[in-house]
Amino acid sequence: MNWALIFSNGLYAAVSANAVAYMLIASGLNVHFGNTGLLNFGQAGFAAVGAYGIAIPVSQYHWNPFAAMLVILVGAVLLAVGVGLLTLRLRSDYLAIVTIAIAEIIRIFVNGDHFKWLTGGNDGLQGFTRWMENASPFSTNGVKIWAQKIDGYRLWLLVSGWILLGIIATALYLLIRSPWGRVLKGIREDEDAVRSLGKNVFAFKMQSLVLGGVVGAIGGMWLVLDKQSAQPGDFATTLTFFAYTMIILGGVAKVKGPIIGAMMFLFLFTWVDSFLREATKTSAGKKPVLPKWLITDNNYAQVKYIFAGVVLAILVAFRPQGIFGDKKEQAFDVR
Repeated sequence: MNWALIFSNGLYAAVSANAVAYMLIASGLNVHFGNTGLLNFGQAGFAAVGAYGIAIPVSQYHWNPFAAMLVILVGAVLLAVGVGLLTLRLRSDYLAIVTIAIAEIIRIFVNGDHFKWLTGGNDGLQGFTRWMENASPFSTNGVKIWAQKIDGYRLWLLVSGWILLGIIATALYLLIRSPWGRVLKGIREDEDAVRSLGKNVFAFKMQSLVLGGVVGAIGGMWLVLDKQSAQPGDFATTLTFFAYTMIILGGVAKVKGPIIGAMMFLFLFTWVDSFLREATKTSAGKKPVLPKWLITDNNYAQVKYIFAGVVLAILVAFRPQGIFGDKKEQAFDVR
């Protein structure tokens, strides 16, 4: 068993550019769910807007990437406004149904053969990261930390991603602590009381939906910059539920919650995967650590998903406020 590789893989996964992308996606969802009480089950749709908003213009039409970022911003705002106009005056369960449906519609659209000329279909899109690679100040050889080799491009994404995350997290922290943020919390707990104070609840909900959607779209962009490929399968409903797991793990309605929760979740998720890879290896004269009747290299990939589900179930049952959460933040108006 190569324990150094197992732990270094887990630690890198917790701080990598991929982790930053998940932190941003979960932070946007936290604005919706944690701060406003909006049951958004389609955050993967906002992430897909960010991913394809950068991939299509740059790879297919050779746009300036900063112009493509405007497409991401506009696309996320339009999606949020469209969803909000349809659902925000209704009960919260309608928002959950509509958002999960829209996210699936977006995924099916980018995966479809009819629009393969635009989205790449199931093959995905590549060739949109050259500008980011050229901006890297690090050597292409990268660095080796413990047993983990990090190439120059991903080291650059890691550093710039944490800077971007720091800026966005600080902005969210200031907004949530402002009078605007306190109105959102009031809506989450009792929107009728907020409405009786003369506040336009619909407008505040819409603003929250737009803000969280934009942050989620930025996360989707960072996800495909790290993968260097935009694939429809990366934006399935699983992405949204992983984001919920991270929020609950780190603490609902806390700005640091999605960040710490994502680090813990991705460390454990990757650690389990790396451990099973090592434990099912066979070499000359040596048997695998785990017996074949229990697990083989053909089915260990599913174990990490089982693990994620078990973690979420345990958290919801025994500590629904999360590791750093507060029970006071669990009051929701679900009407």
